[in-house]
Amino acid sequence: MEAHCATLCAGLVERGHEVILFAAPGSGCAGEVRTICEAPYEDVLPWHDWHGTPELNDWQRSAYARAWDAIGDGEFDVVHNNTLFPALIEWARSDGVPMLTSQHVPPFGRMHDAVIAAAGDARAQVSVTSASQVPLWFDEAPANLSVVHNGIDTAWWSPAERGERLVWSGRITANKGTDHALEAARRADVALDIVGTIEDAAYFAAEVEPLLDERRRYLGHLSAEALREAIAGAAACVVTPMWPEPFGLVAAEALSCDVPVIAYANGAMAEVVGPAGILVPPGDIDALAAAMRAGVTLDPGAARQRALDLFSIPTMIAGYERLYDRAKRATALAPEPVA
Repeated sequence: MEAHCATLCAGLVERGHEVILFAAPGSGCAGEVRTICEAPYEDVLPWHDWHGTPELNDWQRSAYARAWDAIGDGEFDVVHNNTLFPALIEWARSDGVPMLTSQHVPPFGRMHDAVIAAAGDARAQVSVTSASQVPLWFDEAPANLSVVHNGIDTAWWSPAERGERLVWSGRITANKGTDHALEAARRADVALDIVGTIEDAAYFAAEVEPLLDERRRYLGHLSAEALREAIAGAAACVVTPMWPEPFGLVAAEALSCDVPVIAYANGAMAEVVGPAGILVPPGDIDALAAAMRAGVTLDPGAARQRALDLFSIPTMIAGYERLYDRAKRATALAPEPVA
């Protein structure tokens, strides 16, 4: 979400918008940054230890309230809400502030309630990252819910000379299915590189590390440049979500490098990958191994063209601009705040 926010700010500035980002100290973006707390909450009340507690809830509410006080001064034309803090939707509706809220994860508790309560309110636009997410929120999507795919820097994620090894990239945790990718690679007898942060140390030790060997390697948490080289130089990128993946930036980045994707058809994977790879039933390690063994044959440039057409930053920004305009027009037509 942080990377998406930085990309969003850069894309908006490139389009000529004036951008002010409310965030924690240490944040940077193409626009102006205004801090709303003394330190990132992970430095004060780490999520792993404090999530769901009154202490963290109060801390977050206080931080976002500082941002909202500044927004209430009337300096802004529209607010883009990239947080997981449901009260912001309620505050915007109450104060009559045009706002777009981008949902990057499936619905949860109070966020679900806030979006349901705002259904049909054109001042409170909501975007999801894929069509696969829409049914998780509504049986029938209201007019203020739209799909805007995430955008990636297609100039950065560019093709290179490809090798014979497969690559898997992401957070190493059970819901990303790292062990499935490794087990499938062993069954297929193919080489696989694993790249990413170890988010769940116990999972890594028990399920991932025992599957590593000379051909199935863990390369660690790489720099941006090294990660790009690993993905662009792969024969294919393996993506193994064990949950309804809302989008799948890794898959889009691989396509932009003209690298095909072999993936579990979970969540948005079919929507992102399309014909530029192989999709197999979620959790089917044998099918995943068969796809690895068979490989993917595409015309040169086909995968990259899909990324250029659907997942570029300008395409994402254009989608958001349409929703900004809808929120602003609706606010102008109904200026009185919701009681």
